[in-house]
Amino acid sequence: MNSPLVSIITVNYNGLLHTQAFLAAMQKVSYPNYEIIVIDNASAEDASVLKVTYPEITLLKSDINLGFAGGNNLGIQHAKGDYILLLNNDTEPSPDFLEPMVALMEERPQIGAVTAKLLYFDDASKVQFAGGTGINLYTGRGFAIGYGETDCDQYSQNYPTYAIHGAACMFSRAVIEKVGNMSNLFFLYYEETDYYERIKNAGFEVWFCGLSKVLHKESMSTGKKSPLKIYYLTRNRLVFTRRNTRGFQKMAAMMFFWFVALPKGIFVHALKFQFSLAYAMLRGAFWNLFHFNIYNDLQPNKKL
Repeated sequence: MNSPLVSIITVNYNGLLHTQAFLAAMQKVSYPNYEIIVIDNASAEDASVLKVTYPEITLLKSDINLGFAGGNNLGIQHAKGDYILLLNNDTEPSPDFLEPMVALMEERPQIGAVTAKLLYFDDASKVQFAGGTGINLYTGRGFAIGYGETDCDQYSQNYPTYAIHGAACMFSRAVIEKVGNMSNLFFLYYEETDYYERIKNAGFEVWFCGLSKVLHKESMSTGKKSPLKIYYLTRNRLVFTRRNTRGFQKMAAMMFFWFVALPKGIFVHALKFQFSLAYAMLRGAFWNLFHFNIYNDLQPNKKL
């Protein structure tokens, strides 16, 4: 197999221990031709230590927190590879995870993006993601294939998927040149979902690669159920819907969100005395009432 250069981009935000573990795991990768670009998103920690321990990496420091999309976009600007792989710093890939992803994209040039199989770091026998159903444009929700199932190699094939996972996804250089970068507007969450829609609309295929296994710790930067996470999930669920629906579909989706999803979410959090999470949902929803231009590539604000 040819070994085209793969540019691996990971974003660090106050997650130095996870990034160090990630880079240690990358030392075991068997693919012979890759570069690693680490973006430090204005962390309080000193990320310079990464360059001392791993001098072969490219370390780029941002003065502000650019978020997931903005941080990866910064890395893409400096990437030299034929393929661009976005890989979360809270992942630890198997040593041979790259070969099947590259082989699949080399065999099918019409593929614009490939997403890996994600397994839970704490229990590698459990599947987190094996492709997705895509986002229902009426409800703004999507579902991961295989979620929570025991991994018995039932998802070890390659097949087209309706969703990618931002924790481990590879894009071709052709996608970057034709579609551009992810939108900085999202900051966190739904950015890869919005990007998938743009990739699909540009005529590219998106595939799941079942032979590429990556362990994922999940939400280590934002917390598993933090107000920050809930804020951006709510805000960007609505942003995604506004950007990707038209006509009756948009009207139905808006009504579902405001009259079903939002009241239900707030009620559930309040019932559990999770008032900070209920308030975060409300703030995320109301952000959309005061921001009308959601189609340009706005620079993110590091303040909520």
